[in-house]
Amino acid sequence: MKQDIMIGTWAWGTGYGGAKMVFGTKYDEETLIAAFRKATELGFLNWDTAAVYGMGTCESLLGKLIHDRDDIFISTKYFPGSKFKSGALEKSFDESMQRLQRSSADLFWIHKPNHLLENLQEAIPLIKDGRIRSIGASNVSLEHIKQAEQLLAKEGLMLGAVQNHFSLLRNDQHPIIDYCNSRGIRYYAYMVLEQGALAGRYDAQHHFPTFSMRNFAFPKSKFKKIEGLLSMMRDLAEKYEIDRSQIPILWALAKGAIPIVGITKPSYAEKLAAALTVNLTPDEVDVLTAEAMKTGIRQQGAWEPQ
Repeated sequence: MKQDIMIGTWAWGTGYGGAKMVFGTKYDEETLIAAFRKATELGFLNWDTAAVYGMGTCESLLGKLIHDRDDIFISTKYFPGSKFKSGALEKSFDESMQRLQRSSADLFWIHKPNHLLENLQEAIPLIKDGRIRSIGASNVSLEHIKQAEQLLAKEGLMLGAVQNHFSLLRNDQHPIIDYCNSRGIRYYAYMVLEQGALAGRYDAQHHFPTFSMRNFAFPKSKFKKIEGLLSMMRDLAEKYEIDRSQIPILWALAKGAIPIVGITKPSYAEKLAAALTVNLTPDEVDVLTAEAMKTGIRQQGAWEPQ
C-alpha cells in the first residue's frame, strides 16, 4: 500500500504559513532530512508540497533533497488569489519548479477553486507541453470537479486528481470519493490526522501549543468530545500492535481515499510502514465511523469553502 500514500510536508516550512505558525512547533532541518531519507528508504516516494507552505521554504528544502533523484513523485500547488490574474499560475509554477529544482511537476494543483476554470485554462499549455504531467484541483465540490472535467475534455485532457479535507472528523466526502474512483480520478485526503488531534499524542490534559493555528482550530473543549474515539483508536492499535496514530490513516484507506501523511521525524515513517501491513475490518471501520459521528464535530479549515 506504500504506493497509495502521499507524504505531506506542510510542517516543513518556516516563517509565515510555516510549522511554528500553524503547528506551534519548529522542526530543525537535520531532523527533516533524516525523516526524508528514512521515508524514501522505506519506499515512500510520493511527496506533496505547496508554494504557500512556509511561503516557498518547504519547496526549497524538498528541492535540495530530490534534485538528483528521478524516482521521487512530486506534487505541488498554486494558490490563486480572490481576483483572477492572467499569468499568475504559470509564474507560480515556474517559481515552484525553481525551488524544487525540477523542470516539470508530476502533479500540479490549483489549491483553491478561486476562478477554477480560468486557472485551468491557463494550465492547459503547461499540460500539453509536458511541464505539468497531471493536473489536480483542491478544496473542491462535486460541481467544481464536473466543470473541470468538461473544460479539460474539450482539449482532450483529463482531471488527474482531487485533494480535499477528509477524516473521521470531516466525514462528508463519500459522494466525491465515489465519483472520483469511478472516473479514474485519484482522491487524496489531507488532514486525516486533523493536524495531530487524532494522532493519540494529545488530549484534553495535553493539548496543542497555545499560540498555534491548530490550537485555535481544535481547542481543549473539542478534545473532551473525542475521548471515546481516542480510546477506541487505542484499543485497535493495541490489537494490531501498531501506533494509534495510524488508525485514522487505515480508516481513510478503507474508505477509498489516498491519505496524505505528514512526516517530520524518521520514527513517523517507521510507524507508517509498520501500519501498512494491517487492514481494518469493515466492522472496525463502521464502529470508528459511528463513534466519530457521536462527537458532533465537523472539522473545517479557515481556508476551506463552506
